[in-house]
Amino acid sequence: MQYALRAAGALFAAILGCWMPHSAWAAPPNIVYIMSDDQGWKDVGFHGSDIRTPNIDRLAADGARLEQFYAQPMCTPSRAALMTGRYPHRYGLQTLVIMSASRYGLALDERTLPQALDAAGYETAIVGKWHLGHGDRKYWPRARGFDYQYGPLLGEIDYYTHSAHGTRDWFRDGKPVREDGYVTELLGNDAVRLIEKHDVAKPLFLYLAFTAPHAPYQAPQAYLDRYANISDQSRRAYAAMITAMDDQIGRVVAALEARHMRDDTLIVFESDNGGPRSAAVTGEVDMSNSTIPADNGSFRDGKGSLYEGGTRVVALANWPGKIAPGTVVDSPMHIVDMFPTLVGLAGGTTAGGKPLDGLDMWPTIAHGAPSPRTEVVYDVEPFRAAVRQGNWKLVWRVVLPSKIELFDLATDPGETKNVADQHPDIVTQLMQRADVLAQGSVPPLLLQDGVGAVRQVLMGSVALPGDDELIDAQP
Repeated sequence: MQYALRAAGALFAAILGCWMPHSAWAAPPNIVYIMSDDQGWKDVGFHGSDIRTPNIDRLAADGARLEQFYAQPMCTPSRAALMTGRYPHRYGLQTLVIMSASRYGLALDERTLPQALDAAGYETAIVGKWHLGHGDRKYWPRARGFDYQYGPLLGEIDYYTHSAHGTRDWFRDGKPVREDGYVTELLGNDAVRLIEKHDVAKPLFLYLAFTAPHAPYQAPQAYLDRYANISDQSRRAYAAMITAMDDQIGRVVAALEARHMRDDTLIVFESDNGGPRSAAVTGEVDMSNSTIPADNGSFRDGKGSLYEGGTRVVALANWPGKIAPGTVVDSPMHIVDMFPTLVGLAGGTTAGGKPLDGLDMWPTIAHGAPSPRTEVVYDVEPFRAAVRQGNWKLVWRVVLPSKIELFDLATDPGETKNVADQHPDIVTQLMQRADVLAQGSVPPLLLQDGVGAVRQVLMGSVALPGDDELIDAQP
């Protein structure tokens, strides 16, 4: 009886909190935004996986499962969309990722989420992967609004040496750090320390960006032993990496509880893109001889593609007393929506930057209001695009041989039936929309970077045979 009364009271408090306007809260919430890296949609317990994620599952059960949450198809574009609230094609980060040898980064005239939250009085911290520019310090996190930074700047590092291509990539506040340890556990340790030392008089924005379970697939032996039943080496390591990350998420939640911050903290969890289904997109380390273990469930394809498997990601939101337990949001929202949603909750302003593509999703997440998002822009690139309006989704490959696909996601979320020939008017409408978006896009910085590198190689030397070879070849 007492348990039933407590449960009813908690539910009533959640419902009441959901309907309170932002301005009615005593203080802006702490925000802990957790991002996994290349995690498959199905690779959590609450989506039916055999991978054990009890802490993530608990957050989902006690909060809101965001079942039509979209990100960009790859790492850099998704992180840029979160930081700006704007689609990456607007500033040239829409294609692939920032490679290890590249020197460009997120455009300096883009106002970032930590800058907006800093203006609202927040302490801002990034613990984990950045991947929005490393070749020039002007792109580094401390120059883009974060008060504190810890972890790697690149897109992919070894989990034990903390290096890529022989170069250590491990920093605290922009200064190199040499320390031993498994990356996932080091990030968890630092996030916990940050929470333990935080001045609770000031709201905290913690962007906890794990590198797991991005390749290379590496995990401590103790975690590998938990999955001794999995015979495939890559799949076993991948599962172990996710469980190791889940344990660190549990430690972060416990640290918030120990500081009596949990009831005043919104936690968001998501993957940056769908899990990879091809070795071509796992990263810079060659995985062509390995199994690619991510599982996107019934969704088509994976990371790098514009199909649902590459862009519809596992996601949740949890805030005790503000989001009712067991909430399921099955309407579209996009990673760009997090900028105005979080800034609105913080009591900040989205003014002062460029026009946002994101929409405030708090009424949808917290009290079931219809999603204001009627369109999802999956990506717009010179050679391909995908746009969704309502339940109609166009996937358009522009390069020859070109291909046009139309899917009705209401009846075919797995994108198995191309109905373009049956609905030419809808195809035309969505193609026109994609073309309008393309007209306002910035050419991909990766292509400019790549052309420059190739030009230097192809036009900066001569490939004639050596003189000895030419002389030997004379009759």
